[in-house]
Amino acid sequence: MSIEQTILEKLTTEFQPIVLQVENESHKHSSGRGAESHFKVTLVSSKFEGVRTLARHRAIYALLADELANGVHALALHTYTESEWQAIGQSAPSSPNCLGHGQ
Repeated sequence: MSIEQTILEKLTTEFQPIVLQVENESHKHSSGRGAESHFKVTLVSSKFEGVRTLARHRAIYALLADELANGVHALALHTYTESEWQAIGQSAPSSPNCLGHGQ
């Protein structure tokens, strides 16, 4: 199973998301195509109600500790409650290319 699929399964099981998008952005970094080192996660869950952003991120980092210890270099996390997601227009920010991209 790919790292991306593992991340999807773990996040789905733990957070029962309303929206879950896991994007492999390794190609935007020096890792290159085919790598699984950089991911952007957009996660909308009712489990985030009353939970500060830092605590949301810590929960995800703890859940994905094995992946982070074994090849995943970076997670861009965008975590929202359903009302927050509605308020921002149901779209997470775009990720920039890494400074080392294309070198």
